Amino acid sequence: MGGIRLVAGLGNPGKEYSDTRHNAGFWWVDRLASLENAPLRMDPRMHGSTARIPGDIWLIEPQTYMNASGRAVSALSRFYKIAPGEILVVHDELDLEPGTAKLKLGGGLGGHNGLKDIAAHLGTQGFWRLRIGIGHPGEKKNVSDYVLKPPRKEESELILDAISKSLDLWPMIAKGEQQAAMLRLHTKS
Repeated sequence: MGGIRLVAGLGNPGKEYSDTRHNAGFWWVDRLASLENAPLRMDPRMHGSTARIPGDIWLIEPQTYMNASGRAVSALSRFYKIAPGEILVVHDELDLEPGTAKLKLGGGLGGHNGLKDIAAHLGTQGFWRLRIGIGHPGEKKNVSDYVLKPPRKEESELILDAISKSLDLWPMIAKGEQQAAMLRLHTKS
């Protein structure tokens, strides 16, 4: 299995969204960019904020709003000839509790509009996802409101903890050691 050449953190641009649950992917990429001392800068050609980190790996935070994330991911992946299997999309996940992060290749899109748009633009669902649990509001009709609100303090701490734990495994994921990373990430300590 190959390594990762592009990490896309999903979220919505703008101060009013920065602390919302839907921006968990942005939070993850922000932390990675900070750890690698690689500030993200807006690149209009790529429809997002980008940075390059060691290992010739690109980071992107699409600035197109969640539902049009595929435009940014496909622009960068086409330009640098990055295959879908070399892409990691980091996103919020309603079906996982706060404090949980799971890694997987392909699979269903779970009603996540950012993932749907990326799959449509890439023509495949065969890309890696790092799913950051944000919990579910209970009722389907409350989902839009829920994801666009900041998490409660105790949820926020759990989400940040899951981000930290998954970032600890980034070197393995980057090198293509996803199976080993999944075993560590998915095993309860």
